[in-house]
Amino acid sequence: MPELASTLLPLLAIFLVFWLLIIRPQRRRAAALQELRSALTPGDRVMMTAGIFGTLVSVEGDSARVEVSDGVVIEIATAAVASVEQTTPAESHGPDDAHEEG
Repeated sequence: MPELASTLLPLLAIFLVFWLLIIRPQRRRAAALQELRSALTPGDRVMMTAGIFGTLVSVEGDSARVEVSDGVVIEIATAAVASVEQTTPAESHGPDDAHEEG
């Protein structure tokens, strides 16, 4: 019986380390990404998995319409949204407000 325990113990330790370092963090990342995608609202500035930036015009279920340039609106799957840009109060003002000449 001690031989069986000494054989299984290293395998269990490897599985535990694998689970702690790979599986558990991946589940957390997937849950956070799902939460981000479910909280999308029109007006959010997003980056898609292809690296394209745009502003959400509308969100309808699993698809969204994104304005990537003035007057250019594309339809994407919400699964293509990689991140939502966070805007600071200074960024919400126009570019003229940021540079005062004097």
